[in-house]
Amino acid sequence: MESLPLILFGLIFILILAGFPVAFTLGGTAIVCGYAFLGPEAFSALPFRVFGIMDNKILMAVPLFVYMGIMLEKSGLAERLLETMALLFGKFRGGLAISVVIVGALLAASTGIVGATVVTMGLISLPTMLKRGYSPELATGTIAASGTLGQIIPPSIVLILLSSQLSSTAGNSLATVGELFKAAIIPSAILVGLMLMYIVGMAIFRPQAAPAMPPEALKAFREEGMVGRIVKAFLLPMSLIVAVLGSIFSGKATPTEAAAIGALGAIILTAIEGKFDWKIVKEVGKETTHLTAMVFMILVGATAFSLVFRELEGDSYLVHLIQSANLSPYAFLLLVMTLVFIAGFFIDFIEIIFIIVPVVTPIFIALEMDLVWVGVLFALNLQTSFLSPPFGFSLFYLKGVAPPNVSTQQIYRGIIPFVVIQLVVLGLMIFFPGLMGR
Repeated sequence: MESLPLILFGLIFILILAGFPVAFTLGGTAIVCGYAFLGPEAFSALPFRVFGIMDNKILMAVPLFVYMGIMLEKSGLAERLLETMALLFGKFRGGLAISVVIVGALLAASTGIVGATVVTMGLISLPTMLKRGYSPELATGTIAASGTLGQIIPPSIVLILLSSQLSSTAGNSLATVGELFKAAIIPSAILVGLMLMYIVGMAIFRPQAAPAMPPEALKAFREEGMVGRIVKAFLLPMSLIVAVLGSIFSGKATPTEAAAIGALGAIILTAIEGKFDWKIVKEVGKETTHLTAMVFMILVGATAFSLVFRELEGDSYLVHLIQSANLSPYAFLLLVMTLVFIAGFFIDFIEIIFIIVPVVTPIFIALEMDLVWVGVLFALNLQTSFLSPPFGFSLFYLKGVAPPNVSTQQIYRGIIPFVVIQLVVLGLMIFFPGLMGR
């Protein structure tokens, strides 16, 4: 009987790696195993849990933030911001790459949609960087890494989903969205700072890989009203960032209310840009519905899985297994972080959140570990799942829009230094939790 939860867990991973849809694999496997080993009475609580998901005010923020991000993508703000930043930093060696990182951070704080950010920056920045003489490895690595900053920089959908799973599994509200957002600010700043330091280092020690822009392009920029373009490019997205994050951190609004403010703000900014019409509304609504339905279907399947896993006493078995192995809290944390990092090579971050987090959270609680700290560590680790070769989603997004002369091997080589940077930041947060500044 003790091995049944591990069999269930392993079976789900095998089926997902075999290519079966995640939502139906989680729910279907859980229902089949539940009926086989526990009987139909094991599912008496499932309808209440599903309705609880639908009524979860935290999760209501997900479609609103998704809508905000997609609407901003359609508005053209990202394109103008990238062009302005590129010219602003263009006189420095590596200036184009520096501008991509800074814009990636700004877009992460205003959209948080990784795929859209990578594709947008890949279409706009990659051809320019290659034309200006950047090495394909540095150009692609910078764009892919910058595009995934939305995984950790608030308002991050990853942090929202982590808060939901940590809080529901723990049966309390210790790991609130607001607390996770606040705790993620300093790690995000350190991550961006290290990425910029790496680019500056490349510009110093390998100047041929990160040249400056030609003087004639910068001269034309200055003559076309440089100050006005900078103000216009920064003012609109920064106003939205302040409205969303400022309302959360000041306590004036809950994350869900702030998400609604962001969605409305995105509509207003798109209208200001003159691109708000019925066609945009239909496109944004369709994409938002698709992404939201995917997340919630996986969540319903994950709820069935966690119910059967607990009914089979899988959480108690794992807690007993860890305690009998005499693992220290840090040893268990490193074990989980390693598992998440490896899983990120093969499966998406949503699947990891809904499968692994509910299983290990009871053990973190038993070890009396800070769930907010653990949540931020998960988010930092999950960010690598978008970048880790060979199956990093950001790498696929970028390859899809990259010029034909940019090979997959060049993209893989370019991303490795940024994965190392992320692991360094993860290690710093594990061994020096005070850096989160909570």
